[in-house]
Amino acid sequence: MSTEVKVPTLGESVTEATIGEWLKQPGEAVAVDEPIASLETDKVAVEVPSPVAGVMGQQVAAVGDTVNVGAVIATIEAGAGKAAAPAAAPAAKAEAAAPAPAATAAPAQAEEGVDTVTTMSPAVRRLVLEHGVDPTKIKGSGKDGRLTKEDVLAAANAAPEAAAPAPAAAPAATPAASGAPGRREERVKMTRMRQTIAKRLKSAQDTAAMLTTFNDVDMSAVIATRDKYRESFEKKHGVRLGFMSFFTKAVALAAHDIPAVNARIDGDEIVYHDYLDVSVAVSAPNGLVVPVVRNADSLSFADIEKAIADLGKRAKEGTLTMDDMTGGTFTISNGGVFGGLMSTPIINPPQSAVLGLHRIEDRPVVRNGEIVIRPMMYIAMSYDHRLIDGREAVTFLKTIKEAIEDPTRLLIDL
Repeated sequence: MSTEVKVPTLGESVTEATIGEWLKQPGEAVAVDEPIASLETDKVAVEVPSPVAGVMGQQVAAVGDTVNVGAVIATIEAGAGKAAAPAAAPAAKAEAAAPAPAATAAPAQAEEGVDTVTTMSPAVRRLVLEHGVDPTKIKGSGKDGRLTKEDVLAAANAAPEAAAPAPAAAPAATPAASGAPGRREERVKMTRMRQTIAKRLKSAQDTAAMLTTFNDVDMSAVIATRDKYRESFEKKHGVRLGFMSFFTKAVALAAHDIPAVNARIDGDEIVYHDYLDVSVAVSAPNGLVVPVVRNADSLSFADIEKAIADLGKRAKEGTLTMDDMTGGTFTISNGGVFGGLMSTPIINPPQSAVLGLHRIEDRPVVRNGEIVIRPMMYIAMSYDHRLIDGREAVTFLKTIKEAIEDPTRLLIDL
């Protein structure tokens, strides 16, 4: 008897996804609720669990195929199945893993018995080619011994000069007559998330009358506050006191006076929000994502820090849900964590504004007629000029500057 595995409901207005990776191969044993496939949607990667225990049967769709919600992608057959990565009989396993002759076309097997070449995700394959490592000689730490990006990077860093050549299946190099290093190219299909990001950001440029205004902020007061209360804050709340909570509270304060920055255009109407849902740009294995901190205007510093830490952790683990990514009325992007000095952040539609934070560096500034050294940060706000006037944008950014330079304002709503 076989049981069909169908594409689950993926969230509001999401009707299709792409097969990103098969986590189980035909013939392997599957437990109930065990993930058998990973789907890539416009916003997140979603694992598809098995509805029953049994054996992985037919895979109806291939990696890279687009599938609709409710479509059958695989079957689970009754039975015990074979183990994905047998732990017993190491001698036999080593024998099975012996290298094949150079003339054979069969892919080499990794130590765990997993076909590391055919089960690598597109992102891992890209890293393998970029760093010129041999995936068959890397022990995978992922599910069932599969390679992860961290495995490839660790192998590349461990022996950068002695990296093995790319697997035989890679495109042939084209060496120059002079003996110069070979050159090759690889075409990798964009993930659905990357395609959507590209379309949305280009749409923002085509639709919004986008403008950016800048200011700089003296971070002395915030840094002093953090240093003074760092240990007691972490001891009481179990989370570090970061800069993001200060800027989130400052945005909430400024948006109260300039509500247009927290609004959006819908046809010929303006939709104002009496709440602030902040989209926080964080790095994930598949690219930049912007999960949402709900009702940020009513949260405490500790609650904001906890929410951001949780979203960042789940982004790296790839466990963000569609609900985590949906909505958002304003975005904060902190390029400073990567060393960025200044940027013109791009609006995240249908939002009308985004605040860009940058690195902190000591710079000479004039205070009371004297040149002094202060930890300064450039801040930038890109906004839709169709909705937000220049005066409003400058005032908004100036309010944030004043609140950060004098954090007491955040407590007395000034």
